[in-house]
Amino acid sequence: MNILFIMYDQLRFDYLGCAGHPHLDTPHFDRVAAMGVRFTNAYVQSPICGASRMCYYTGRYASSHGAQWNGFPLRVGEQTLGDHLRKAGMACWLLGKTHMKADAEGMARLGLSPDSTIGARQAECGFDAWVRDDGLWGYGPDGYYDEKRSPYNEYLKSKGYDGENPWADYANAGVTDEQIASGWMFRNADQPANIAEQDSETPWLTSQTIDFMDQTEGPWCAHVSFIKPHWPYIVPAPYHDMYGPEHVPPARRNEVEREDAHPVFGAYQGNKIAQAFQREEVRNKVIPAYMGLIKQCDDQLGRLLDHLEATDTLKDTMIVLTSDHGDYLGDHWLGEKDLFHEQSVKVPLIIFDPRNAADATRGTTCDALVESIDLAATFVEAAGAQVPDHIIEGRSLLPWLHGETPQWREFVISEFDYSPTGQRVKLGLEPRDARLFMVFDGRYKLMHAEGGFRPMLFDLETDPDEFHDLAKGETHNAEIDRLYGMLAQWGRRLSQRVTMSEDQIKAMGGKSLRKGILPFLYDGSEVAPELTEKYRGPMRQDHRKT
Repeated sequence: MNILFIMYDQLRFDYLGCAGHPHLDTPHFDRVAAMGVRFTNAYVQSPICGASRMCYYTGRYASSHGAQWNGFPLRVGEQTLGDHLRKAGMACWLLGKTHMKADAEGMARLGLSPDSTIGARQAECGFDAWVRDDGLWGYGPDGYYDEKRSPYNEYLKSKGYDGENPWADYANAGVTDEQIASGWMFRNADQPANIAEQDSETPWLTSQTIDFMDQTEGPWCAHVSFIKPHWPYIVPAPYHDMYGPEHVPPARRNEVEREDAHPVFGAYQGNKIAQAFQREEVRNKVIPAYMGLIKQCDDQLGRLLDHLEATDTLKDTMIVLTSDHGDYLGDHWLGEKDLFHEQSVKVPLIIFDPRNAADATRGTTCDALVESIDLAATFVEAAGAQVPDHIIEGRSLLPWLHGETPQWREFVISEFDYSPTGQRVKLGLEPRDARLFMVFDGRYKLMHAEGGFRPMLFDLETDPDEFHDLAKGETHNAEIDRLYGMLAQWGRRLSQRVTMSEDQIKAMGGKSLRKGILPFLYDGSEVAPELTEKYRGPMRQDHRKT
């Protein structure tokens, strides 16, 4: 069996037809949901691109692997999907974005050349790269945001798009009065991108994926990682005007959220991203473009599904659709992601398992508390291997897919290290104290903030919009204490003993005895005679004489 692991960047859990969006029609996402299982309570382990992706790829929490922000290197030697799946006889390929930065210092210390096979895999998060393009080719007075080559820019140049950076000048810009109308400016979000639709980013990567599937023999796992619907919020025709302000829902926010706001929450409400999304003219331009980008993603997903059917490989391919985090879009007075409201930390997750064992669950939903790290365990088990649970901290979802009801977790965890941000500076914190933790038990959601701040608490049963922070008063101390107990339980997890499995440790018992290590005996009768045999018998020489 092959695994098609598709990730969309910054796709909200509720912006799909099958998730109940009132205006956005996504027949191909819905098609996969009808073929498989849609998980309705899936949470990422960090609501920021790089850290979240490293959790997906390692199957480990952010504080376990340590790469907690964009540009924080994943330390050399950290085992990833590629390492685990190759042991099981499955190739593991990358097409698109990872946001991974190599631990160049660690590789140099160990003498690993990035040109070698093992070095290239270390530099690409364990994947063999079919085509890597992280998709943010911003450039300014100090050069490019991303110093790697852009295969997508090279493609655009081959198609006749001129200039140094056609990603910025065409794929993510419109035209106003014969001038470049950059997608970086929200006022341009309703303009059609100045590019032929088939040359834009999502169709380009879709075509790369079809080429991959036509040329590669299985079994394989292909991580197809689209940059969209991540900003810049601009999309080519005909998607730019499929939706308008009449399709923009009222922002889910309440003035009570600004009253005695938690200091970290307040700092984020005051940043420039939030201030932009607090303007209705911004939301009325951005959200229709965001919906158009999702509609284009859905159409391109249809191309992939049709190709799998036409080549008779759908029956042999597990399909996984998910995202690295959500997008506030003005809800809670915020833009972007970063904090732990549902709009940010909850993601879509749809899995189609083609095997007969999954027939009973096709077209169903599952409300179990799922973590993004569960996918690594799921893929290893789907590949026919035993999950190394001393390394991978997630749990396989195959029992849920196959109609079983396994004993399951009582809570989910997410972490956010905001040390590189202006919010940390505004709050006057040292980098080590700019850390947030979420624990959610399916009803109550607690946010703990290092640095001496009070927690935040929401009851999603009585307050599904998460407006009322119950930690402002003293009425819910018992719930706060209970959730802190869960956080402490998680904090005591065994996360760093990754070189010895439980089975290996169990097999060690008694081995030293059988190799002659016999401490603490009085006369030897305490152990079996065969263990002392080498230490008994007549003395052959006497060296005591001088």
